[in-house]
Amino acid sequence: MTSELKCKRCTYDLSIPGISFDDKTGICNYCYTHDELNKQYPTGKEGKKNLLKIVEKIKQSSVGKKYNCIVGVSGGCDSSYLLVKIKELGLKPLAVHFDNTYNSKIATDNIYKVITKLNVDLETYVVNNKEFDDILLAFLKASAADFEAPTDIGFTAVLYKIAVKYGIKYIFDGHSFRTEGIAPLDWSYMDGKYVSSVHKKYGKVPMKTFPNLSMSYFLYAMALRNIKRIRPLYFLDYNKEKAKKFLSDNFGWEWYGGHHLENRTAIFFHSYFLPQRTNKDLRQLGYAALVRSGQLKRSKALKMLEKKVTCPDGIIELMIKRLGISNEDFSTLMSKPLKQWYEFPNYKNTFETLRPLFSLLVKMGLMPKSIYVKFCIKNQASLHKVVKKIDHKYQAVLGTK
Repeated sequence: MTSELKCKRCTYDLSIPGISFDDKTGICNYCYTHDELNKQYPTGKEGKKNLLKIVEKIKQSSVGKKYNCIVGVSGGCDSSYLLVKIKELGLKPLAVHFDNTYNSKIATDNIYKVITKLNVDLETYVVNNKEFDDILLAFLKASAADFEAPTDIGFTAVLYKIAVKYGIKYIFDGHSFRTEGIAPLDWSYMDGKYVSSVHKKYGKVPMKTFPNLSMSYFLYAMALRNIKRIRPLYFLDYNKEKAKKFLSDNFGWEWYGGHHLENRTAIFFHSYFLPQRTNKDLRQLGYAALVRSGQLKRSKALKMLEKKVTCPDGIIELMIKRLGISNEDFSTLMSKPLKQWYEFPNYKNTFETLRPLFSLLVKMGLMPKSIYVKFCIKNQASLHKVVKKIDHKYQAVLGTK
């Protein structure tokens, strides 16, 4: 391993779990994973051609249907821009939103500005606020590191459940590895069993409305209902700053200050919880991705990372009030030793044990490759090799090769 503490290409350093460096170049394995994905998902004319093949398949298989795809929306830049592009491609999307009752006003306004002008129907699933507050409090009581896991799992489950409800076979999400990066497993973990095990031990309010995602339902949606999740931004020349300007100029859309900061639980998690309790700076993920994709200079990104993360006024007070605890209780909970996801019951071993099955689902185009790589592979340092190995059959099924 090189003696250099930082990757010579991006902003990643030895604080990133599973990182390794090329002895000759000093470049990290995450950069090589990015390069493999770039090869697999070219943009420009070839990317557009590949995306149009997928679009044509969807159109041919959904003649006469009111909706032929689902687009998960949050009011953020990625999902808003994606919805515009999907509409431009002539598809018939149903916009789906999971409301964890912590939306910012800006995010809610953004959703309605975009769907109204595009004339797209919206289905919103709202969890009971007292129930969700109790789940979040359970995560604080458990001192679990992944405070955002309930929101992420809830959104994923809602996408599948509404797809099943309407018989829709395609789910689109706005993730782009070129702008969001590649999250290490120990920086961002979630699964339904993890959420339920934390709540079972530390929660009090029964989970009646929370849309948890069990392994059985996950497999049912993919393997039996043949629901595919696709990331169209992988095929497009997606520039985040240009997308923000486009949305602002054409829809009156507003920027909310940072990646994933359209929701107040995310604001709390990114700007207070993580800085206070860990050495994780989630800005690293996005900045490194933008550097790799040429949208941000490395020197500027490193300077931006030197700036201290600050929590917006009122966020901590809001969390304390919503969770129904005192300032003293909050301080006590925030000072407990932090526990990682693997200290709680979870599905990770199940994912690894069922790796052959999930590999097949990936090759059939039913399971997102990124999920397979993150959850089914033990050695995270070898991700770029796994991504390269399974690519050909995956793209063949999607019709992009």
